[in-house]
Amino acid sequence: MQPNVSEIDDAANTTGLQTPHESRERPAEQVRRINVVGAAIVRDGRVLCAQRGEGKSLAGYWEFPGGKIEPHETPRQALHREIEEELLCEVEVADEVCTSEYAYDFGIVRLTTFICHLTGGTPRLTEHTDIRWQTPADMPAFDWAPVDREAVGIISAMRFDTITKGRS
Repeated sequence: MQPNVSEIDDAANTTGLQTPHESRERPAEQVRRINVVGAAIVRDGRVLCAQRGEGKSLAGYWEFPGGKIEPHETPRQALHREIEEELLCEVEVADEVCTSEYAYDFGIVRLTTFICHLTGGTPRLTEHTDIRWQTPADMPAFDWAPVDREAVGIISAMRFDTITKGRS
């Protein structure tokens, strides 16, 4: 015996599945939202810019290093962890620059960018193809990932002391 359409709809409603009937009435899938953090690491008046590696989404674009916020983390905790994992160094997370959103084809990325200060180690390439220390004014010349562009605009107008925090 074949189930009728209303039985299929009822089963889908209890399992969270979508039926062909429902797809005409609402979007086929929920938009994926991804909360991430980025570090504008400052040293000697320059900011670290990182180029995304091959094989990753948005490969070749420049970004502030960082990554996804895990459910149990604050944005600052996530950023500290991500910098240790990605660049094998340590930072002090300082002021928040801004929070930006951008709708990519894979989902909506919500990026919170922070000014950070290098406190231990030297940034090393592990996931990126290139890293460069740039003056804020020179940063807009790079091809930045769309979600990073608002922070780049704000930071490019800033001036940082040329003496790194913690040095005499």
